[in-house]
Amino acid sequence: MDRIIFGDNQFFGVNHMSEEKARAQSMRFKDSQAIMKVLDIAYDAGIKTFMCTTHDRIAEICDIVRDNPDRYDGFKFYPCMPYAHKYANAVTEEGALGALKKFTSGSIFLTLIKGGKAVAQKDMITVMKLLIDAEMKMFEGLKTDVIFLQNVTVDLILGLGFGQVFAEYAGYIRERYHAEPGFITMNLPLLLDILEDNDVDNPIICSSINKIGFRMCGGIEKYEKDISERKFRAIAMSILASGAIAPEEAVSYVCGLKNVESIVFGASSKAHILQTKELIERFS
Repeated sequence: MDRIIFGDNQFFGVNHMSEEKARAQSMRFKDSQAIMKVLDIAYDAGIKTFMCTTHDRIAEICDIVRDNPDRYDGFKFYPCMPYAHKYANAVTEEGALGALKKFTSGSIFLTLIKGGKAVAQKDMITVMKLLIDAEMKMFEGLKTDVIFLQNVTVDLILGLGFGQVFAEYAGYIRERYHAEPGFITMNLPLLLDILEDNDVDNPIICSSINKIGFRMCGGIEKYEKDISERKFRAIAMSILASGAIAPEEAVSYVCGLKNVESIVFGASSKAHILQTKELIERFS
């Protein structure tokens, strides 16, 4: 994996500290050309890996990159799925049980109601593979070296105790897409335990890692210990804690942690992109 990865939160109105900023960003990036202008800045600065959701607008970005192979030589996508808001909207419109029925044809719903955890887990794996194939269609013909399971899904599976799903996911990504499986989580220590229990070796895990413990379930000390001592490939996100930490302080802290392989960040201006890249390179 590249040391520096560019993220997409800023393009789709995700800001964990300010709803006003989130709305402004959403309006600014309402068309694909506005997104491409920022991606071009990152690419020209040498950041060629784009970690993104499977938002419908990303399909337009994929088309642009696919249609311009010389311009975007070496450009890589790290898809993150499923796109949570799509399913959240279904819950809003149809309720939790209605959404579950809609996306699973009722199979998981019925088995959960009957209390058949083993059968429900099997059905979940089948549905997971179908959803992966549907959401990966937009990336056909493009480099997708790592494919991530989103934190909403990862942490839900952790809560349900369906750890075998992670092993099935990892195997499917390797076999079907010849890529590495990745996992995004808000609970790094617990996920490491569950992946180890299910024989997912040396996993790629993206998690919030920052100096103040922002969105780090389990606490900073546990994170630092696991990062230092356990075998996995760590990607740090939320290193600025949504602006609560000054850039130089934030980057210095994360780069000082042993075994953090990559850092993913989002930015919407050339100045911030170049500043963050320079800081990561300086402290690495």
